[in-house]
Amino acid sequence: MKILSPSILAADFKCLGGQIQEVDRAGAQYIHVDVMDGMFVPSISFGMPVLSSIRSATEKVLDVHLMIQNPERYIEQFAKCGADLITVHVEACQHLDRVIEQIHSQGIKAGVALNPATSLSVLEYVIEKIDMVLLMTVNPGFGGQKYIDSCTLKIKKMREWIDQKKYGIDLEVDGGINKETIKTVLDAGANVIVAGSSIFGGDAQKNTKELLEIMEKYEA
Repeated sequence: MKILSPSILAADFKCLGGQIQEVDRAGAQYIHVDVMDGMFVPSISFGMPVLSSIRSATEKVLDVHLMIQNPERYIEQFAKCGADLITVHVEACQHLDRVIEQIHSQGIKAGVALNPATSLSVLEYVIEKIDMVLLMTVNPGFGGQKYIDSCTLKIKKMREWIDQKKYGIDLEVDGGINKETIKTVLDAGANVIVAGSSIFGGDAQKNTKELLEIMEKYEA
């Protein structure tokens, strides 16, 4: 199944609830929430109060991406605030296996994210325990960046690994996705697509529908 996850990092915060409802009505299946701490990445975004407030704006899956150092400190709190799926960075976890178990203990799905320069091999001993792999296609920390072309081969390799071993997990991509690069990542095998600026940098409802129309052509 192909899933669109609009990133609210690119939304207009003065009307955040309304913008979330726009992409919800347009058919987006997930809402992507980028949490940044100013340590793991340079930027600071938002945290638990914002997640709690937007939970009432939509019933869609809240896809919470923790770009924070030592995320185990906050797993329980984000789950209580309404996260349906929490993704942590392998680069930010001292004990990744333990963090995955911690997320699952909250009754929600667990994802693991990899930065562009991080090898897929780091997933070898945890891949059977997770629900989703998130491959960053830009270096995390800022919205509006250009897609890194070398990530395409990485997506293909990850899709081959998932299919060969029949893991049945989702493959999400995040960074530089627009109406052109979305075709590249879909061709490579991604099935969960994060898009921020290309959705909220204009008519969010219209942009969401256009990306979904492209994605529908790739459904088996």
